[in-house]
Amino acid sequence: MNFKAMATGIAIMLVIAVIGIATELRGPRVDAGMRIGVDDDRQLALGRKLYASHCAACHGAQLEGQPNWRERRTDGRLPAPPHNESGHTWHHPDAQLFDLTRNGLVPGRTAPEGYESDMPAYAGILTDEEIIAILAYIKSTWPPEILELQRQVNENALQGGAR
Repeated sequence: MNFKAMATGIAIMLVIAVIGIATELRGPRVDAGMRIGVDDDRQLALGRKLYASHCAACHGAQLEGQPNWRERRTDGRLPAPPHNESGHTWHHPDAQLFDLTRNGLVPGRTAPEGYESDMPAYAGILTDEEIIAILAYIKSTWPPEILELQRQVNENALQGGAR
């Protein structure tokens, strides 16, 4: 094999590797049919514990969010929203909640273009199962009527509706 052919092959492999790494850093797409249940007591206990250690500092120990969460701060960013029924978490399908927790708010994907947020990406910090446990815990605190509305949001998303 000549040197030029070998160098070209190596360059192609490097480009493929860089694309793969960039895609993984941005996070894989999540199945729109993802459903997070609230009936596994062990999962809910884990989620409660993980929420307390990873989420409560911003979103509140009682899922209440930061004060004035709908008003932009001087830096243009919004405070952390509540995850209880008074917030908008339940307005989003499970797949989107998982995606933005795992990968952070990604403009053009889980947030509007140009949107900036303090929400970190938890990929590499929490496993997918731990993220699902946290989301299950959050959902378990919602009253039945909010769970039903969020179930409808999930169905709408599965059918290609707006989020």
